[in-house]
Amino acid sequence: MTTIKRLWLLLFLTAVLGIVPAKTLASPNHSDDSHHRIKHVFVIILENEGFDVTFGPNSKAPFLSKTLPSQGVLLTQYYGTGHVSLDNYVAMISGQAATPQTRNDCQVFQDFALTGLTADGQAIGSGCVYPASIKTLPDQLNAIGKTWRGYMEDMGNDPSRESATCGHPALNSVDLTQSSEAPSAAVPLGDQYASRHNPFVYFHSIIDSPDCASHVVNLNLLPQDLQHESDTPSFVFITPNLCNDGHDAPCKNGQPGGLVSADAFLQKWIPLITASTAYQRDGLIVIAFDEGGLTVQPTATGLSIFAPGLFCCNEQPGPNLAPFPQSTNITSTVSLTFQSYGGDRTGAVLLSPFLEPGTVSNTPFNHYSLLKSLEDIFDTDAYLGYAGAPGLVGFFGCVTSDIATKEPHRFSACNLH
Repeated sequence: MTTIKRLWLLLFLTAVLGIVPAKTLASPNHSDDSHHRIKHVFVIILENEGFDVTFGPNSKAPFLSKTLPSQGVLLTQYYGTGHVSLDNYVAMISGQAATPQTRNDCQVFQDFALTGLTADGQAIGSGCVYPASIKTLPDQLNAIGKTWRGYMEDMGNDPSRESATCGHPALNSVDLTQSSEAPSAAVPLGDQYASRHNPFVYFHSIIDSPDCASHVVNLNLLPQDLQHESDTPSFVFITPNLCNDGHDAPCKNGQPGGLVSADAFLQKWIPLITASTAYQRDGLIVIAFDEGGLTVQPTATGLSIFAPGLFCCNEQPGPNLAPFPQSTNITSTVSLTFQSYGGDRTGAVLLSPFLEPGTVSNTPFNHYSLLKSLEDIFDTDAYLGYAGAPGLVGFFGCVTSDIATKEPHRFSACNLH
């Protein structure tokens, strides 16, 4: 780790989480130390909704829009990094920008053809499944002895599409998980799992490892892992199924979907997490959306689908995308236009015993900020890809009252990065 990053982390622990350096140095094994630093992070990703819809006065998700912000921090200026889904998930765990294929959700689960690297760690090429040389947050966690697990709802419900662990299509084949399956005699629970919402299976460094089967699992294993702190991974990534993440509406299983089903999912799972010892001792929950919603407008001949592609934080498009705006005809009557390469404003919520309830942050963040925040929390040795972009701010990178802790008198000035 660089000297600057060590200094940043020391300042973070001192100013944000209230650890007194002298005490820490004098008693490195002090039993109280574990209560003053985040050691377990739970990330829940929902789908395809803009800030004004989710957190506005007419929100169909009152638990998410009202109850949870009153208990934690509302990030009003959180942005997706692209459209339509997969490129956002890839960014969250690797810092890699989009390819034309990941922007199109990789209808074919094809290998990434790597032709080079940029100076800021961006893979140059095309495709979907990155070579083992492109590292991820799980690779960083493995290197420092931290544990992680991705919990995927419905994964393995239909074994003919994907396995129950490390589930993904066969390499260079059509992805059959692009649409939901209704319950049937053959698949009694239906299958609303989507590979494109499971970022871990798009990296050979993960899927080529025998550990993938124990690290990328069905969501139904989470309750037992939460029972004991020692069994709760340091990093937990939760992907609801296509109904409960709000993507589908209505859903193939008869549920309403959209924000209604997403809110019900959170009402079930958030209390399970917050009741766990791991969360209560040193936890952080991040609830975010992959991207903002698309606007659908009728035309004389069909439909026009449009996204502004707004972004923040000096986000760059990466080396693999053509200039914007970009338009394509999905069918003879349906067109799709992206004005720019961003993912638009979605908002996010943070929950933690360390954070002051009811805080509102207006600092701009995006998925690269999320990755940077995780790398700082877990003290990794580097920032991956665009998580290391100059000037990018992590959630706790600027010590102001914008994100308040239980000890607000410790806030003074921005830390070094």
